[in-house]
Amino acid sequence: MGNVFSQFYFIPAARLTEDNCPDQKGRVFIVTGGYSGVGYELCRILYLHNATVWIAGRSVPKAQEAISRIKEAAPRSEGRLELLHLDLSDLSTIKPAVDSFTAQQQRLDVLVNNAGVMYPPEGSTDAQGNELQVGTNCLGPYLLYQLLLPLLTKTASSSPTASVRVLWAASIALHVALPTPQGIIIDDDGRPTDQGVSNNYSQTKAGNVFMAREFSKATPHTGVVHAAFNPGNLRTGLQRHWAGFGRWVTETFLVYPPVYGAYTELWAALTPELTPEKSGAYIYPWGRFGSLPAEVESSMKSKSEGGTGIAAKFVEWCDKQTNAFA
Repeated sequence: MGNVFSQFYFIPAARLTEDNCPDQKGRVFIVTGGYSGVGYELCRILYLHNATVWIAGRSVPKAQEAISRIKEAAPRSEGRLELLHLDLSDLSTIKPAVDSFTAQQQRLDVLVNNAGVMYPPEGSTDAQGNELQVGTNCLGPYLLYQLLLPLLTKTASSSPTASVRVLWAASIALHVALPTPQGIIIDDDGRPTDQGVSNNYSQTKAGNVFMAREFSKATPHTGVVHAAFNPGNLRTGLQRHWAGFGRWVTETFLVYPPVYGAYTELWAALTPELTPEKSGAYIYPWGRFGSLPAEVESSMKSKSEGGTGIAAKFVEWCDKQTNAFA
């Protein structure tokens, strides 16, 4: 229970904020869902410190409004803000967006898979017919990463060690709300089985951790470092579909402003403590290494290593589901 309470209460002060963020001039970031909530706050901080930031999302008006607000608040910034128009719930939109990005940008230092959906109406699906949370939180980010990997690898080859990173948004759900201790209940093909809206969300967060760890195995070859993170319990638009007494209690007593989640992401993106040897690490609020439940760790080991191999099987399923759109 200590791991749970340390993510809710008595959280150490953020070690990296807008006040001490180092200069990011010349560095390029993609932040999915960067026009609202945590993503917006992260984009604001990065732009304030002269980064080139691409705000990735499906709503052009929201992105344009966010860009205007961020620029107005930081008139002396030497950074850039751009829109990357894509919809993580529609795999067909991702490759055109990446092609547009790579035609304009010759490097990518950090990909922050910040966007997600939680507790949509029962029966919601993505454009390809997958359960909406699985599609938006796992399949879309998986494809986006795979298509950007060549540029990430190229950037890593001429950048300081471990400075090129991919971050995957997880959740406190990994410690308190999984439908199975192993993280995901999959069928013989590796597909997550439907466990109801709430548990399906938790499964996708386990899926994000699985991807961070599976892809970290390639760090010695690509130079790209991975981490998954719990941004913290935050008051954002992510809860827009959540109703009832549980939401009231959580929002009244247990949540923080979204900027704190941005501090978690900022630390994950920039801390020198995230070395190649720690690629695949899990990060707690507001920027510190944390541990995962033993059963989740077991899922990320092969059977020959004494684990269950669930993570690898799930990632293989993601590859099959997205291959036609690559």
